[in-house]
Amino acid sequence: MKRILDMAGPDITQHEIDTVIDAMENGWYEKPYYYVEKFQKEFAKYHNRKFAIMTPNCTTAIHLLLSCLNICEEDEVIVPECTWIASVAPVTYLKAKPVFCDIDKDNWCSDPKSIEANITNKTKAIIVVDLFGNMPHMDEIIKISKKYNIPLIEDAAESLGSKYKGKRAGKFGIGSVFSFHRTKTLTTGEGGMLLVDDEELYKNCMIWRDHGRDGALPPHMRNPNQKMYFNEHVTFKYMPFNLQAAVGYAQFERIDELVGRKKHQLEFYRNELSSVDDLTFNEQSDVVDNGAWITSMVIGKSHKIDKETFIEKMSKLDIPIRPFFYPLSMLPPFNIEKNKRKNPVSYDVSDRGVNLPGSARLTNDDMKFICDGIKKVLK
Repeated sequence: MKRILDMAGPDITQHEIDTVIDAMENGWYEKPYYYVEKFQKEFAKYHNRKFAIMTPNCTTAIHLLLSCLNICEEDEVIVPECTWIASVAPVTYLKAKPVFCDIDKDNWCSDPKSIEANITNKTKAIIVVDLFGNMPHMDEIIKISKKYNIPLIEDAAESLGSKYKGKRAGKFGIGSVFSFHRTKTLTTGEGGMLLVDDEELYKNCMIWRDHGRDGALPPHMRNPNQKMYFNEHVTFKYMPFNLQAAVGYAQFERIDELVGRKKHQLEFYRNELSSVDDLTFNEQSDVVDNGAWITSMVIGKSHKIDKETFIEKMSKLDIPIRPFFYPLSMLPPFNIEKNKRKNPVSYDVSDRGVNLPGSARLTNDDMKFICDGIKKVLK
């Protein structure tokens, strides 16, 4: 019988189902946002943040934060060259200019030196991305942020469970964002979370999340004189809903189990492929404890194979492999030819990088089968 391997997918148990049933039965009248509020509170506490704001997805969380930081046309926002397009899309929504910095060859995240080299008098924010569970050199980047007085935003969409020097991913910068897409370690199907510490920024984000109204704020933060349907701003409708949050809260109650499974997958792949020379996996060091959303692998140049050829050969073995993100400046919406010279590490690593299957349903036997396929292709 043909083996079915899923590239990605969640682990949904009876606990999640029961929690959603409770939200279905009881979450409409007196408790329309019961699970939203519970999930926000516990998620903020877990990351040692003061406030959490749930959103429909991670992209809207970034857009909301940038909007409340008053990013606008002519402003520049520094973003890593190698990341999913969602990290940069909200910059373009606001008609600001994304400026792509190079990545570090070891952690595949923003290179601090490249960040600093790209700062101009128009730079109004720095977005760093914890790629595939890896963490940037946060100490150096925070120093740069403070030196130039530029807000730092941490895109932690892929790093739930990761730590940098003992601090959880999502604790860094003026705000951080998470994704709960169906492929992520913790899922709500689609969903996101914005974490902040500044109370005024929190209030603004909450108001901008719901058509310029403050009804979702805690009672003591609301304007007692605001009239119903008397909106003070034209903003967004980025509200989450209770059923979505019920799934997330139930998943969050199992967070150690879910993160633990991802870490196991990374270690299994790393150990099983240790006999193959010139392969590099997600960073794990004295400084970084990797939450390993997905196991990523950069194939050394000695193998003389690029990612697309590797993916094609693995596909013939019925093994799904995803490519490392393409450099953003290579994509048609940006098409910045000079960046191939400006950001050489991004182009080099991307050309040889792939993501291995990371579904919650993968067994050790499945991963052994995948590793045998890799060894066959790279022999």
